[in-house]
Amino acid sequence: MPDIVTAAMMVIGDEILSGRTKDRNIGHLADIMTAIGIDLKEVRIVPDEEDEIVAALNALRTRYTYVFTTGGIGPTHDDITADSVAKAFGVPCEYDAKAYKMLGDSYAQRGIEFTEARKRMARMPRGADHIDNPVSTAPGFRIGNVHVMAGVPSIFQAMLDNVVPTLKTGAKMLSAAVHCPVGEGTIGGPLAEIQKAHPDTIIGSYPKYGEGKFWTELVVRARTQEALEAARADVEAMVKRFATAG
Repeated sequence: MPDIVTAAMMVIGDEILSGRTKDRNIGHLADIMTAIGIDLKEVRIVPDEEDEIVAALNALRTRYTYVFTTGGIGPTHDDITADSVAKAFGVPCEYDAKAYKMLGDSYAQRGIEFTEARKRMARMPRGADHIDNPVSTAPGFRIGNVHVMAGVPSIFQAMLDNVVPTLKTGAKMLSAAVHCPVGEGTIGGPLAEIQKAHPDTIIGSYPKYGEGKFWTELVVRARTQEALEAARADVEAMVKRFATAG
């Protein structure tokens, strides 16, 4: 059986939960994980509250191969992700010398004051490694199996590009789509039996409506071509029966 590598994502920020900011990072991470053979199994959105972040992170990091967080590593008082991650791992959150110098030099080159607020972006849990930020210098960090990144989409994407080469990847999921001319209510029972007969596959059913008719797109997913083809053959045979009956 091919290796299965899993991941979870934790989106941090009151602005996401209130609707003031629309998340654009979940879909991007899902696309990248699928492309490299990592199963994104769970996404949690949590407020800017230390206890909530700690509890969610500790639950996720013990369950999945990797955890990716976005948001809460900026310069303001409500950017508490670094402190919360440090608490979850039971280590101090402190200024990282390399990050401090890097940020200080960057602001000096631009003639901008390196304020106490900006210095906060150099804080991270003791023992964490940098995740480079080619967009705005302030690094993310990784500790254990947790990767902590910015919430700004362009920065998150740039950081993720630097993270991907360091990840263990698994077998990519193969997929095949089967058009079904009838609705889900008609095929639900037989489709469940096919799924039961092919436990090493995932069969998705997606209802569609167009030109006054309901129909269904069926998608078979598997990690081996043999499993994919066996399940697809059964799905296609079922569809043919209903199409002929109709």
